[in-house]
Amino acid sequence: MSERHVFEYALLRVVPRIERGEQMNAGVIVYCRAKSYVTALTHLDEARLRALDPEADVAGVRALLGAVERHCAGGDAAGQAGEDDAGRRYRWLVAPRSTVVQPGPVHTGLTADPAAEAERLLDLLVR
Repeated sequence: MSERHVFEYALLRVVPRIERGEQMNAGVIVYCRAKSYVTALTHLDEARLRALDPEADVAGVRALLGAVERHCAGGDAAGQAGEDDAGRRYRWLVAPRSTVVQPGPVHTGLTADPAAEAERLLDLLVR
């Protein structure tokens, strides 16, 4: 049996009109400290977003979700955060904020494969 490690995850929520508080899941951020692993996987259901707000800035939301993915990946594409370790990049992303793309609460679990866990959570909670 493969060794399992603690991992943390948070959903990425799109709140197209902050004043209304309506939201939809559009991604997941997964962090496993033991593996120095962090990733963000996203999937934007444009029809669902338009149901919440017909005037939603779809391109803007896609850009924000892409920025989260790049931040997790690190390196040059992540800008100043590119040199930060995985844990620091994850903690910055899951900090509460009042923007169109927001992190949900942090949850924990055990996994032998954090990448597969990220895909599983995306399928289960977002798609």
